[in-house]
Amino acid sequence: MEKSFKDLHVLRGVDFEVARGSIFALLGSNGAGKTTVVRILSTLLKADAGSVDVNGFDVATQSAGVRESISLTGQFAAVDEILTGRENLVLVARLRNLKDPGRIADGLLERFSLTDAANRRVSEYSGGMRRRLDIAMSLSGNPPVIFLDEPTTGLDPQSRLEVWQAVKELAGRGTMVLLTT
Repeated sequence: MEKSFKDLHVLRGVDFEVARGSIFALLGSNGAGKTTVVRILSTLLKADAGSVDVNGFDVATQSAGVRESISLTGQFAAVDEILTGRENLVLVARLRNLKDPGRIADGLLERFSLTDAANRRVSEYSGGMRRRLDIAMSLSGNPPVIFLDEPTTGLDPQSRLEVWQAVKELAGRGTMVLLTT
């Protein structure tokens, strides 16, 4: 895959394959093109050259199939701080037209060790709890592929460990995880 912005070649000859149930990390300094790769893989940006497949779907010609297969979590937790953790999860499940959003929310709260905080407003959550909730929201509907762009940005060491544990659990359940750091 290749991508340029005017005269600046951001990506040249990027080529990789990631197996289901594995964790693939793109490592690099700021400006190295990691987020650009994620944006192309998630159909938010078009590559200039090359072919890109995600979960068997061509990103350029089958973008709807790609979007149904993935979940994307950006560099900063995209949670509604006015809502409770459970309400955030129910909202996402409803937006994805999933059956029994309350059951789905409860399962994700348990999976990410947030059950005790389920009915607290997210504004009261620690950074690690917000990030785990953000990842849990991404998993509503069990997408086979998840992209985590800088999942530990701004977190303290304990919160980072919690996020890395959640990432390991995702892969252990068969989810393909691509992360940048």
